[in-house]
This record gives sequence, structure tokens and C-alpha cells, in this order.
Amino acid sequence: MRKNIKLTAGIAATAALALGLTACGTSSDPSSAKDSAGAADKPLVVAASPTPHADILNFVKDNLAEKAGLKLEVKEFTDYVLPNTATESGQVDANYFQHKPYLDDFNKKNGTHIVPVVDVHLEPLGLYSKSLKSVKDIKAGQTIAVPNDTTNGGRALQLLAENGLITIKPGVGTNAKLSDITDKKGLEFKELEAATVPRALNDVDAAVINGNYAIEAKLQPAKDALVLEKAEDNPYANFLAVKEGNEKDARVQKLAKLLNSPEVKKYIEDTYKGSVIPAFGAAK
Repeated sequence: MRKNIKLTAGIAATAALALGLTACGTSSDPSSAKDSAGAADKPLVVAASPTPHADILNFVKDNLAEKAGLKLEVKEFTDYVLPNTATESGQVDANYFQHKPYLDDFNKKNGTHIVPVVDVHLEPLGLYSKSLKSVKDIKAGQTIAVPNDTTNGGRALQLLAENGLITIKPGVGTNAKLSDITDKKGLEFKELEAATVPRALNDVDAAVINGNYAIEAKLQPAKDALVLEKAEDNPYANFLAVKEGNEKDARVQKLAKLLNSPEVKKYIEDTYKGSVIPAFGAAK
């Protein structure tokens, strides 16, 4: 079993200090480019959520990286904040854990300069329950847990609205908040940090859970979800990301190519069996 690597308090403080110093500018200046070029022979350190992100990266590390001339180091994080602040401050070189709506919101709120490099996979959001067998069993007076971050919270409310459990204001899209619900149909809602929602399943009637956290909780989204987000035209592909200015780093480009390889596509399909879906079109 891999050791779960987390930032210590000291490193986190250093990351926060560096973030404050860099928030007013980007890394696209000449000195940053020079530093990036000088790091060509160093390991590429990538922050990732444990499942499936770190699993996919470790598959690349163990099976593809050496042949491609890439030294890869994977650091696991269990939250949605530190991977971006660590990437911004230079504590890590890249991250792989998020989708574009979340990143856009994060950059806006935190003054960070993280940019996507290449899409890798999609994790369909799902509604789960320990006690109910069908979405039709959800009745007035019951409680549903939803993620409390802006984008995944809105995404969860859209899933509930699409399945007739609530109605929301027209046009709010994935920016929907609880205050945008026009008809709760007697339901109660409990907002929790996305990573903790699976642990609340025993305390609520149902919960909307991100795909990666569902898998970590030993749920099988394609099998266990009462309803599952549709994959077609879904904007929530998870991608490899770096601080702006580092997109052309040779190590980053090597990893991007490997993450979109036929081998990774097959690994995702064989390992997750529809619970995680490749977001690229590499041939089998």
C-alpha cells in the first residue's frame, strides 16, 4: 500500500507565504522559464487526489514513465485546496484532481494562476443511499447531503433537479445554490465538505458524492448510484494542471502525452468499469 503523503504544517505555511508573495504576478516571466528549463532532469512532482488520480499517475510511473525518460513523483492530498496553493507556490510542479469550473472559481477567489494542460478523465457525480433502493423512494421530510464547494454544490443541485427531486431558478446552471431552489419538495439539505460526504451516508437519507470520493468509500458509481450524472457533453473532465508559464516544461509535456496514451485509456476502462471514464480519444 502506498504511503499517503501530506504537507506538514510547516510546508503548508511555506506554501501559504509563497502564495501571498506570488499572487500579484504570474510565473510566465523569463526567470521562471529559465528555472523550468533548468529542472528538466529533476523529478516532476504532481499533487493528486488518492483515487483515481494518484492511481492513474502511479500506473504511468510504474509502467510508462521510465521508457519516456520521465522521473515522476506523486504526492497525495485529501482536500481540494492545497494541491492548487502548492502548485502556485512551487511546492509541487503540477496537480491532477480538478475540473475547469472548480479551477476557474478557485483562481478567481484566491488570485492564483493555475491553468489546464490536458484532460484525462471524467468522474460522474452520483446520488447514493444506504437505506433507499430507488430515487422514487426519496420523500418529503428526508435529508440529502451535498458538497459545499461552489461548483460541485451547484452540480449536485442540477443532478437533483434533472431527476425531479427539486426545482431551481432557470438559468443558474452549475452555479446554483441552496437559495436558488424554488421548490424543495419537502426535502432538507445538509452541506458538507466534498471529502466528508461519504462518511455522512449513515446519518442522512441520501447524499450526492463526487466520483473519486465514492470510489474511495468502496462504492461503485456505475452500480450503486441511485442516479448518475450523464457523461455526454459533460464539462467536468479532470485534467493535469500547472502554474501559468510552465505548460511547455518538457516533463509536463511528456506526462501529458502519457496521460492521453492508449495504455492509460485501457487502464481506466479496465480498472473502473464505467465509474471513471477516459476524457480523451486515444485508440485502444
